[in-house]
Amino acid sequence: MDRFYVTTPIYYVNAEPHIGHAYTTIVADVMNRFQKLMGRKTFFLTGTDEHGDKIVQAAEDAGVDPKSYADRISAMFRQTWPQLNVSNDHFIRTTDPEHMKTVQYILQKVHDSGDIYFSTYKGLYCVGCERFYTEKELVDGKCPDHEKEPVEREEANYFFRMSKYQGWLLEHIQSNEGFIRPERYRNEVLSFLKEPLEDLCISRPKERLSWGIPLPFDDRYVTYVWFDALINYVSAIGYPDGPLFHEFWPVAQHTIAKDILKPHGIYWPTMARAAGFPPFQHLNVHGYWRTEGGKMSKSHGTVVRPLDLAPLYGVDAFRYFLLREMVFGLDANFSEEALVQRLNSDLANDLGNLFSRTTGMTDRYFQGKIPPFGSEPDELDRSLVTQMEATLDQWRTEMPRLAFHKTLMAVWECINAANKYVDHAAPWNLAKDPGQLPKLQTVLRTLLEINKVVAVLISPFMPDTSEKMLQRLGIEKGGFGPAPGRRREMGHFEGRYARAQGGTPFSEDSKRRAEGRQASQGSRQTRILPGCGPETCTRGKG
Repeated sequence: MDRFYVTTPIYYVNAEPHIGHAYTTIVADVMNRFQKLMGRKTFFLTGTDEHGDKIVQAAEDAGVDPKSYADRISAMFRQTWPQLNVSNDHFIRTTDPEHMKTVQYILQKVHDSGDIYFSTYKGLYCVGCERFYTEKELVDGKCPDHEKEPVEREEANYFFRMSKYQGWLLEHIQSNEGFIRPERYRNEVLSFLKEPLEDLCISRPKERLSWGIPLPFDDRYVTYVWFDALINYVSAIGYPDGPLFHEFWPVAQHTIAKDILKPHGIYWPTMARAAGFPPFQHLNVHGYWRTEGGKMSKSHGTVVRPLDLAPLYGVDAFRYFLLREMVFGLDANFSEEALVQRLNSDLANDLGNLFSRTTGMTDRYFQGKIPPFGSEPDELDRSLVTQMEATLDQWRTEMPRLAFHKTLMAVWECINAANKYVDHAAPWNLAKDPGQLPKLQTVLRTLLEINKVVAVLISPFMPDTSEKMLQRLGIEKGGFGPAPGRRREMGHFEGRYARAQGGTPFSEDSKRRAEGRQASQGSRQTRILPGCGPETCTRGKG
């Protein structure tokens, strides 16, 4: 299919954006940029979830009304994403009038079909998760996410007849292997479905909670949590009759953290089925970021705020670290020290070093003009080009599989091979012998081609860095088509200029900023290794 639709969860506005929000959103942005590179028409949605008990409580604590509180926190999320180079197409809020209309439309439709009924329920309720738990789901009698004992609650409410769709959902998951991925989370949902599925409470009485969307068939109640929040994925694209809905919903992919697997993997598909439209295509589930103290959590005081780090180390360095460090689907450890090590080793020493040496020698030996291939390639040249082509193949294969760390590892293997190629080819020695000019041309041209392809391959992860590299190579933004780096593009920029001036984003400046943070914190953990910016660090000569 030539279309691609990706979403993040809509983030709950009871707290400011943290690194978990940033990771999910940057992953969706990377996916979206990759699909654009492959020539697909895309739509990327994010937003905020603004109704519920916790919002009312947070607003009371802040001394404001719920709408004013939601406006303030939602604005923080909206303002954060451009600062992390996230390019979403739409930002939805559950307080948007069009979303509220769509929620009421679906509620009425499902109610009219007989799949919403009124009853009394008694069970174990986690206030933090805003949902009921079965005893089997608890860990040592506590909510697995909030580590608090749930409270017993009994209430008369409306319920969605979710159990009716258990058989259909089980068959759908078993028949569609990539419906929930990675496989560990597909298996987790299948394990849930081995037990009888209970019906889902979808309302709260207004006498207890008025901050919500009124039920269209009983204005004494508001709809609650998931029958509001999950519907954003279709309300944002014009369900039921909008052209965007018909164009993009068949290819919808949701990207979430594992703590909301059950609502997305069970509640949402059954809701869609009851409302009469097909479920999403893929549910992509990632793990938690952890610190030395365990899972990041506001209650534990271990939250990392992305805008504390990105301006210091660079937005692209921050994005690269998150995607390189976490294996999608598994938990990962976060530390500022690890981020600094990645910046020094991967970005400054490897990528920055290769690019500065290549453009510097092009400037020195050919006055900045891209040389032609002056001689037939030898075994050393062919080996590097073969590795580049293998990297392209792996990039095209691993990116749709969400194997971002493998993709970046492959690209960096190519970068390291190119740095070794420089050392073995020794262009500084070739430049001393006029008879070796054709070989010198081939060596520098091969390196320029490698840098060009690398710039394209890293563009979903580090868009600013990619753009600056391509500009330095004389290639305008958008100079690559839907199949970047194919062999037919060798020679694409002959006669252009590679400018040595300007450095790369991973220069001494970023190190000085980090050293300033080190001095202010008095911490050895944020030490930046000296002398390895792309303007100062070379391997051998050149």
